[in-house]
Amino acid sequence: MALSRELAYARVPLALPARFRGTTPTLGRAVLVSAEFVLVMVLCFYKMDPNDQWQWEDVAYRTGFIALAQLPLVFLLAGKNNIIGFLVGSSYERLNWLHRWTARILFLTVTLHMGFWFVDWARYDYIKHKLTTDLITERGFAAWCILLWIVLSSLAPIRRWNYEFFVIQHIVTIAGFAAAVYVHVPAEVKVWVWMPIGFAILDRVVRALLVLYANISVFHPKRDREGFWACKATFEPLGSDMTRIVVNNPPINWSAGQHLLLSCHSIAPFQSHPFTVASILQDGKMEFLVRSKTGGTKRIFNRAQKHQGLPLTNANPRASYRAPVVIEGPYGKTPPLRQFDSVLLLAGSSGGTFTVPLLRDIVSFWKTQDTSQTSRGIFPSPGGAVTRYIRFVWVVKSRDQFGWFAAQLTTVAQDTEQLRSDGHDIQVEMSIYVTCDEDLVAEGEGSSQPACPVPVHGKPEERPVSEDTTVEDEKVKNGNVSLHSALSRSPSEQDVNATCGPTGPCCCSTTIEDESQLSNAGEKFQCHFGSENLDPQEAEGSTASSNSTGKSLSSLNPNQPIRRSFHPAITVLSGRPQPKHLIRKMAEQALGESAVVVCGPLGLVDDVRQRVAALSDERAVHKGSGAQGIYLHTEAFDY
Repeated sequence: MALSRELAYARVPLALPARFRGTTPTLGRAVLVSAEFVLVMVLCFYKMDPNDQWQWEDVAYRTGFIALAQLPLVFLLAGKNNIIGFLVGSSYERLNWLHRWTARILFLTVTLHMGFWFVDWARYDYIKHKLTTDLITERGFAAWCILLWIVLSSLAPIRRWNYEFFVIQHIVTIAGFAAAVYVHVPAEVKVWVWMPIGFAILDRVVRALLVLYANISVFHPKRDREGFWACKATFEPLGSDMTRIVVNNPPINWSAGQHLLLSCHSIAPFQSHPFTVASILQDGKMEFLVRSKTGGTKRIFNRAQKHQGLPLTNANPRASYRAPVVIEGPYGKTPPLRQFDSVLLLAGSSGGTFTVPLLRDIVSFWKTQDTSQTSRGIFPSPGGAVTRYIRFVWVVKSRDQFGWFAAQLTTVAQDTEQLRSDGHDIQVEMSIYVTCDEDLVAEGEGSSQPACPVPVHGKPEERPVSEDTTVEDEKVKNGNVSLHSALSRSPSEQDVNATCGPTGPCCCSTTIEDESQLSNAGEKFQCHFGSENLDPQEAEGSTASSNSTGKSLSSLNPNQPIRRSFHPAITVLSGRPQPKHLIRKMAEQALGESAVVVCGPLGLVDDVRQRVAALSDERAVHKGSGAQGIYLHTEAFDY
């Protein structure tokens, strides 16, 4: 088990530039694709001699039939609801990479099929004649050209350039390819074309039925009806080009870590985007945090911002835009983390929408441990959790992002304290790192944050609030401190650093090697945010006003002490975390199996993946050393 995990986690060591290293395949995926490639090649050339010109026609026939037999697998892996995902316990998005590689092997097989016909005809200078006079050859060549375009247009740069364009043209070209293949192959093997068409139709029918059930109010008589549509959502603009979408009293259930396909046709017609549900079922609402990029997400943010910016015409100055939405899902499968003794949750920026619900889900199971509640469903699971230790780390770019989950994290800290006072042997450590590293948090290219030279950091220090503080500072004297970085800088640099804040860079991108050493020494990093903190209950709404005005929550003042908007148990640091120390510390204190969950940009995910594989090998997990295993679950920002 440990060896297979190490193989699956480690990446293929390729000499690539740093920005491309995150896209290299893992060894596990490379082995699986290689095995499929070898199997297909064996089936194509078994007892065949490709060097014998008198067997070229036989090889061409063989490769054609092998290519045709791969079509059902390609279409099965493409479906949102497919039997392969059900059998292996995975969701469609975690099988999509295999769909692409299976299609590429199909393209290679089709190319071999066409190539052996061409070399056989080339001996008689017959290629041009066949392409211009033979109908079967013309249809086969058309199918190959369409498949070539499908493979090229499915490459990552095209998908990232314009995903909506990719989806539309992909559906159209797939239909054209299936039609060309159908008219190309003989009648006795057309069933191999009908099979993938049937799989595709079945997937669409199932999805349509689920969408109708989830979104038509007549199917949910126990809910308060607000018209024909069952889901009405509010749209609220937040800082960092984020939009909070909330569906109250949702008609469907979901699990922490799952996502839905959401459509708002009044804003972005005929578009559906996958968004992680940032809330848990106990909240009674379905919440999404959507980053504005291009296309539909940009339109959603602009509509929410435009509505909030209108002149006030009612008593509610923060009324949000409200519109019906269509949801599909939920999709995604994350193994129940409450089966692990220790859990590390690491997120970059909006990756918190994935890890925060997982954190809250475990805490909710802790709270039901004494009530013996069981989950609902065909195969109900018992309540409670065996998890003993949770380490939560969230990396954000600026302080205005704190409000996304301020209330939720504060509630987690309070619930944990209550459970510990009731005698539960549990521990939750939460840290928030503030950094202006674009690569780490993947903020996107449209950031309005000004550039800021990174100063030279000296030894960080924790400075208590002095006795001669102002009346405003007296509110935080009891147990709170004003945290600053000890910076070796000139007065001019101090003026530059005064721009740090919700709309300015943090200027503290130093990697913190070991947070525990700072905590033990009573030392912490902190940027000169210089803006007033809000209570956790008010923090969620604070970012909207900051974003709509384009200014910070208050005037920037580098000398103003910082009041925390979180529970004191939540540590706020300036800089970047070092994943290897976080993983090692968790693994060394674990009494059983541990889990590492990471959600963020490809660079962060790749780093964590390599660290887990190296640590598992170093500690000889399940190899006689007594060290317990480490399970890794990754979610990356990518198309």
